Amino acid sequence: MQLVKAIACQLIGLLLALLLVRMTAIPGIASFIVGQALFATAASRVLRQPNWWMPIHLLFAPAALLLLGLQLPSWLYLLAALLLGLVFWGTIKGDVPLFLSSRAVNDALKATVDQAQAQHFIDLGAGIGSVTFALAAHQPEMHVEAWERAPIPWLLATWRSRHQPNCKVIRKSFWDCDLSLYDIAFAFLSPSPMPQLGEKVLREMRPGSLLISSTFPVPGWEPESTLTLEDAMKTTLYCYRIP
Repeated sequence: MQLVKAIACQLIGLLLALLLVRMTAIPGIASFIVGQALFATAASRVLRQPNWWMPIHLLFAPAALLLLGLQLPSWLYLLAALLLGLVFWGTIKGDVPLFLSSRAVNDALKATVDQAQAQHFIDLGAGIGSVTFALAAHQPEMHVEAWERAPIPWLLATWRSRHQPNCKVIRKSFWDCDLSLYDIAFAFLSPSPMPQLGEKVLREMRPGSLLISSTFPVPGWEPESTLTLEDAMKTTLYCYRIP
């Protein structure tokens, strides 16, 4: 759905920029490109796309013009599109882009699993395995699972954990997993899927287990605790105890 909206925004920006140039007779390709970028960004806001789509719309047309001026071989564009698709698979098929957790997040999670004496941990949308790799090394007796469906991040996570027998990397959507098996579930997603994730957690996770969400809270939920970290993004971890 977001991909369809993105294409619609670019087309709206193109049409409005053409109309503006024709009505005002403003000369120059630069004016057209700037107008297209601004109209596409505004359309993204009107269509209620997540905020991270706005800089993409703003930069898409200027970047395309710049690349055309470089006269690169056409196969490079196809290769770049293929690589981006394989990395940002979740963005194409859903609403969750690839985010990377900081070392401060890993340190906070290590302290949490130690305090909870967790035996089973799952990372929902694990990316390249930054969290699961660190936790599996920290707690060799804890069973750690990384669920990631984007091909390239999944390959990187699998490679990083190849010497960790307690870490399992699964190339599936985390919406298909059974959360009743885990003591702690960690998620670093986006605002869009958080209500649905909250429903899944309440439906499946055992009482007393823990959901930790990085940056994005579950709407309407009161966290048991919050932790603001001293990393570059001032990340906040929202910790929810399942009643």
